[in-house]
Amino acid sequence: MNKRAIINKITAKLTEELAIYLRAAQFSRAEATHESNKAENKYDTRGLEASYLARGQSKQAAELEAAIVEFEKVGVRKFAAGDAIALGALIELQQGGENIIYYLGPRAGGTEVIHDKKEILVITPQSPLGEQLAGKRAGDKPQIKIGKELRATKIVSVE
Repeated sequence: MNKRAIINKITAKLTEELAIYLRAAQFSRAEATHESNKAENKYDTRGLEASYLARGQSKQAAELEAAIVEFEKVGVRKFAAGDAIALGALIELQQGGENIIYYLGPRAGGTEVIHDKKEILVITPQSPLGEQLAGKRAGDKPQIKIGKELRATKIVSVE
């Protein structure tokens, strides 16, 4: 698979999400400072709630900006046969007869993109799954803990 194209799709998706959060934060800030949201009494918290929402949306936007910068810096590492899973790996796992593809990225875990009609899910080295896969190789059959259960897994490929 073309990892550069996958990274570009991840970056494009993060950029789309960033635009949404920036618009939402701008709207919430305007709402928080609008004269109709001035407190009418000590129990009226509409403006305060809108400011908390704006702050949260701004923090999420900053996280997305940082993720975009890190993905733009990620090089396309070629993994040779027998190489251990590390940052930048495209990992295909087989669980219960189903194949799942993950990209081990620096941030933005949970982001999903479609490439060549296949869904690819970003995981990070700090995520529970990322921690369990680190150092494993294609052909390994680890027991992966998902929630409270262990699942038999086969690492089909590491690219």
